[in-house]
Amino acid sequence: MRPRVAVIGGGQNAEHEVSLASAAAVGAALRGGGFPTTHLTIGRDGRWRQGSRPLGDSVADSLAGALTAVARADVVFPAVHGACGEDGTLAGLCALAGIRVVGSGVRAGALGMDKWATKLVAEALGVATAPGLLVGARDVAGVGFDGPVVVKPASGGSSYGVALARDAGALAEALRDAARYDDRILVEHVVAGREIDVAVLREADGRCWAPPPLEIHAGEVFDTIAKYDGSARFTVPARLSPRQRDALTGTALRVADGLGCGGVARVDFFLTDDGPVLNEVNTMPGMTAESQVPRMFAAAGVSYEDLVARLVAAARVPGVEVS
Repeated sequence: MRPRVAVIGGGQNAEHEVSLASAAAVGAALRGGGFPTTHLTIGRDGRWRQGSRPLGDSVADSLAGALTAVARADVVFPAVHGACGEDGTLAGLCALAGIRVVGSGVRAGALGMDKWATKLVAEALGVATAPGLLVGARDVAGVGFDGPVVVKPASGGSSYGVALARDAGALAEALRDAARYDDRILVEHVVAGREIDVAVLREADGRCWAPPPLEIHAGEVFDTIAKYDGSARFTVPARLSPRQRDALTGTALRVADGLGCGGVARVDFFLTDDGPVLNEVNTMPGMTAESQVPRMFAAAGVSYEDLVARLVAAARVPGVEVS
């Protein structure tokens, strides 16, 4: 008998709508595969609901109602991107409830969401990252300009608040915009290279592997507009030499292991003349059938429905991190 799955979507951050799309697609795939499913949504105001029914008048009351629904499930699929979801928050909730959850545990989710912490882990592993600095939102006025830089919130996804700054005026504007999304901001030197994504899947037996990488063609910066207006193009599999592919996938697996990722993760790189340079890691990447990760697994012969089923099969109670 198929396990009962509670799919959670929404969230209290800029990726709310993206998360709703992921959750809807995951739920449809599960139902098509014969999994009994329950849908829970976290509103922008933090209140939970089941379908269209609010589970309480306050955030706390609705969370109590959501826990009742979660307790009836065998597995939770938290398709919530960004803060209070992908950052380990929902994994922590499931750990306290003793419920199996799809994806990474608390530690990996928190580290992967924090781009500065991810850089530190990568550098400890000997993986190259873009030179840069961490700035507090209150300190943006003191940041000097030193050539073209990319500005991004330290935590967040879907490229919200990400901008390329070519002069001091653009830098000041980019810092102000990034501060809308996080109180910690990364300012990184521009890396000249091809944008390559690698997906990593940890199966139920613990085996970790990567399908063919994907290349993004989106101009200077793959920002929020390019991600969702249809202008970006993807090449799957990316046109790579065997040596390049091995370097990218090997590095992605090292980073995923170093962070302790479970389920599926997307590891984003710039491929330079000197090899891969890590950009960032997503521990709950976009999960519609047209998102980058499912496209990569499709290139390996793994259908969207099969991918979702494998993620459910690999679900575990957080607490003892994958290593």
